[in-house]
Amino acid sequence: MKRCVTLFFGIAFGSLIGAATVQAGPLEPAEHPHQASVRAVHEAEHEVDHAWEVYHRAALGGTVASPALQADIEDHLHEARTLITQALEAAQRGDEHQVERLVQQVRVHTTHAIEGSQEQKP
Repeated sequence: MKRCVTLFFGIAFGSLIGAATVQAGPLEPAEHPHQASVRAVHEAEHEVDHAWEVYHRAALGGTVASPALQADIEDHLHEARTLITQALEAAQRGDEHQVERLVQQVRVHTTHAIEGSQEQKP
């Protein structure tokens, strides 16, 4: 029985260590050959995170103007996340023009999401 408990805690501890390494964060720009593109995507990721935070505060506070607007905001945020993934892939390929285009689209979606989140109920 003591072996089972030790084994269980060993597996649990190992899982926690493994989970911590998986969430180490995004690719460090200094380690990538296309630093400017990766940096642009990383900054856009922060913008998306900020837009999600603004939206969550509004949603939790009950200040989103309508359910239709809430769905629209969520669509913008999900599209921004999808575009971030595509931009990161383009950065890894070294396609600077595609990264620029995708980051611009991300900014359009995050702007709409933030503005919608700040729109008050009538």
